[in-house]
Amino acid sequence: MPVSLKKGQKVSLTKDNPGLSKVVVGLGWDVNAFDTGGDFDLDTAAFLLADTGKITKSEDFVFYGNLNHPSGSVQHLGDNRTGAGEGDDEQIKVDLSAVPAEITKIAFTVTIYEAEQRSQNFGQVNNAFIRIYNEATGEEMLRYDLGEDFSIETAAVFGELYKNGGEWKFNAIGSGYQGGLAALCANFGVELE
Repeated sequence: MPVSLKKGQKVSLTKDNPGLSKVVVGLGWDVNAFDTGGDFDLDTAAFLLADTGKITKSEDFVFYGNLNHPSGSVQHLGDNRTGAGEGDDEQIKVDLSAVPAEITKIAFTVTIYEAEQRSQNFGQVNNAFIRIYNEATGEEMLRYDLGEDFSIETAAVFGELYKNGGEWKFNAIGSGYQGGLAALCANFGVELE
């Protein structure tokens, strides 16, 4: 049975699952179509971070424009432009055994594409969640439902995988940002062109 997390809660993925290496991070949401009348396009990304909390090279930012990390450790399974239907809207595969040694954290984020132009924000998004499941068995290991009401934020860090000693753990973050993807990139040291 999956562990249901609250904001700020941390849980080990590998302690009770020795040999676990391949997981899938699923992110999902529903949008309130009555708020803007326009389509929403939410985008997930993974930032592979060093101890500094920043990326070490531009390839450490995995998103719809860079689907695969050069190490093969992180693979974005593609952009979903509508968020329609049940279950995960976007997924990112992680091979924990292939994550480069200098990477100590992987932050998972969601941003609203062209949020300012479309007058959209996370206050118009419902049922947002992040979950992690074992790729080999399909077993859901943990889930974090973002209950917060982000009224003005256009970007959010849902959670992060991080190394602690020899273990991989997950931290339910649930932090919102104004300024969309640019704000997240600035926070994690990504230079935008």
